[in-house]
Amino acid sequence: MKERIAELRSEVDNFIIDGDAALEQYRIAFLSKKGKISLLFDDFRNVPPEAKRETGLLLNELKQIATERYNDFRERLAMTDTFQSTADLSMPAHPFGEGTRHPISIVRNEIIGIFSRIGFTVSEGPEIEDDNHVFTMLNFASDHPARDMQDTFYIEKKSGSESDPHDVLLRTHTSSVQVRVMENQKPPIRTISPGRVFRNEAVSARAHCIFHQVEGLYVAENVSFADLKQTLLYFATELFGEDVRIRLRPSFFPFTEPSAEMDISCNICGGKGCNVCKGTGWLELLGCGMVDPNVLEACGIDSSRYSGYAFGMGIERATMLKYGVNDLRLYFENDIRFLNQFRTEIL
Repeated sequence: MKERIAELRSEVDNFIIDGDAALEQYRIAFLSKKGKISLLFDDFRNVPPEAKRETGLLLNELKQIATERYNDFRERLAMTDTFQSTADLSMPAHPFGEGTRHPISIVRNEIIGIFSRIGFTVSEGPEIEDDNHVFTMLNFASDHPARDMQDTFYIEKKSGSESDPHDVLLRTHTSSVQVRVMENQKPPIRTISPGRVFRNEAVSARAHCIFHQVEGLYVAENVSFADLKQTLLYFATELFGEDVRIRLRPSFFPFTEPSAEMDISCNICGGKGCNVCKGTGWLELLGCGMVDPNVLEACGIDSSRYSGYAFGMGIERATMLKYGVNDLRLYFENDIRFLNQFRTEIL
């Protein structure tokens, strides 16, 4: 009996199943009521009592192996039939259309290209920063409101003080990258720092807790405010067209002195006044100014020899002005209807 079981086990293992017909032949030969395994079970009654236990285990194992092999091949053939019935080999290999760049990426790349043409390099830095690079070295007072938890996402407070230089936080501006550049590079320095920043603000059509900035820095000998103005005029005409006009209004930033905010003529009404520009004909674009000597000295640069200018803008803001987008939240919702409007852009 044991020899017959072994021979039948070899037949089961070597039976070739290459289709539905062969599978049915396998079932009839081994698993049907008149199959070879059933016949062995019929002969089991003739096995001597002392050998029944061992022979029974071998017989049950043979039936289990044969059944599992049958079920395995039946599932494989079913999957093959399903694929063949649903696959349309006449369809194109790539049925989905190409995607498009996000509007933020489009404008970011365009801004980088504009400044690259006049000698600015691109610098990047960590999004998780310390208080020293985000605030202290940029001349922020220890009680400046920007340090408050209402504006800054603190990850780890090293002490109870609001101005511990070792506090770990999410950067609120990419000026921290400029600080790192000035720490590690000698003038002349001409760089822009694009990147993502974080502020603890309520999300609305005009504000978001996550947004993108591009900040620029130029430090060398005899840099003047006139250099800054001419650079910004070139940038505005390249991004918004030759008809755009700019104006600079006095302002205050801890890291620049003097400081200014730059407006551009409204590209919706051409400067005549509309609901977008609130009837003024101007739209605010960026902040700028001459680098404060205290910032230069904190970074190890001799302020008696070198001077510089800096500027910074929100990419979302520039994108809104360029394309007439009226809600910041659209940039983060991944709405295909919105994103498809930028399909023709190639930057």
